[in-house]
Amino acid sequence: MIIRKIDSIRESDRTVDTPNWSSSRLLLKKDNMGFSFHETLVRAGTETKIWYKNHLEAVYCIEGIGEIEDLETGLTHQIVPGVMYALDKHERHILRGKTNMRMICVFNPPCIGTETHDKEGAYPLLEVENS
Repeated sequence: MIIRKIDSIRESDRTVDTPNWSSSRLLLKKDNMGFSFHETLVRAGTETKIWYKNHLEAVYCIEGIGEIEDLETGLTHQIVPGVMYALDKHERHILRGKTNMRMICVFNPPCIGTETHDKEGAYPLLEVENS
């Protein structure tokens, strides 16, 4: 059984912080669950272009207001608490934080913990680092 508290994750190397977002990664590939599980803060006033070409992602908003724009269809969807979106076809998109948003995210394949977006907006497929 794995038990972790978000406050201790935020103070560890399991948190990746960028100007647009901060991702606290509660479960990683090395936890052997078959997916990774993150709490991500999307900062107010930011816009992040993303294309998870190597991962599937599901996101559930628990706090804040924003929107996601599907760059393939041109459709924009409002994100508020209680809204979930799943990138089941590796959709290129823009995520905008109107206010600070707190999101719960699941990735498959699982992240190892150090990923940030590359120039295409993707997370690269990385191997587990030596622990």
